[in-house]
Amino acid sequence: MRQIALTGIKPTGQPHIGNYLGMIKPALELAEDYQALYFIADYHALTTVKDKKELTDLTYQVAATWLALGLDPERVIFYRQSDIPEVFELSWVLSCFTSKGLLNRAHAYKTLIDENIAEGREEDKGINAGLYTYPVLMAADILLFGTHIVPVGFDQKQHLEITRDVALAFNNNYREVLVVPEAVIRKEVMTITGLDGRKMSKSYNNVVPFFAPSNEVRKKVMRIVTDSKRPEEPKDPDACNIYAIYKHFADADAIAEKRQLYLDGGLAYGDMKNELYVLLEATFSAQRERYNALMDNRAELEKVLQEGAEKARYIAKRVLGKVRKAVGVTGSR
Repeated sequence: MRQIALTGIKPTGQPHIGNYLGMIKPALELAEDYQALYFIADYHALTTVKDKKELTDLTYQVAATWLALGLDPERVIFYRQSDIPEVFELSWVLSCFTSKGLLNRAHAYKTLIDENIAEGREEDKGINAGLYTYPVLMAADILLFGTHIVPVGFDQKQHLEITRDVALAFNNNYREVLVVPEAVIRKEVMTITGLDGRKMSKSYNNVVPFFAPSNEVRKKVMRIVTDSKRPEEPKDPDACNIYAIYKHFADADAIAEKRQLYLDGGLAYGDMKNELYVLLEATFSAQRERYNALMDNRAELEKVLQEGAEKARYIAKRVLGKVRKAVGVTGSR
């Protein structure tokens, strides 16, 4: 039996090329060697998304994105987190084996605490319990399926470390019940550069959403921040925000040619932006059509998610059964 690889994405905004390069593409590639599970973390999104229609729409957008990019629901298990009630039962069990100190050190929580202190606010202002216990729910998402491999971005590595700590704490008490997962991090895409040179992130409003209309993609690309050097001046490609994105989509020969033009002089930023735009269109235009067709047929999306949930629950019930037996819970389910 193949080992299990699991990936989740939170529906908090239209997926962008940072998501694609850092998580979606490598996750889809893992399906070649693992039994792959992909899920939409809609309950995770409740920490920030409070509008019913928005959450529903964003969830379907994520589903359509994965399918348009090549996810085959006949070969993998694709489901919505909220369709798996076993996740939330396991989350409570795991919370009883998670130290408060571990959650205090979680990056997302610490960042908000630091921001509040810097602004002279009460430390916990605006922080809900869902955000604080977010790592426990993530641990349940992972451990419920006997997951061996989790592809994550570098900024998510800590969540995997917390998951491992929680699994080990549980196993130390009850024997080897839970599989302790490993993180897979692709170093070449640890951080995808956004339009302004910072990490590409919806919170920075510096993303390129690859399924946006063509004219919107072009506008985003043309907004990429550059220095003021003239075309004839030599430039450092590794300091260029355009090149930082371009190199993930162009072929090796084109990358080498552009790199030399940067170093020798003779490259205009405007031309480079236009070439990047053309490259992105060539990469995503067909998938965009598929995405739009799926968004117009939500009944089909719902069917795929429900069928995936049935497959996922088959695994989840077995793992949760072992957990319940280990802790001594004998009530009916």
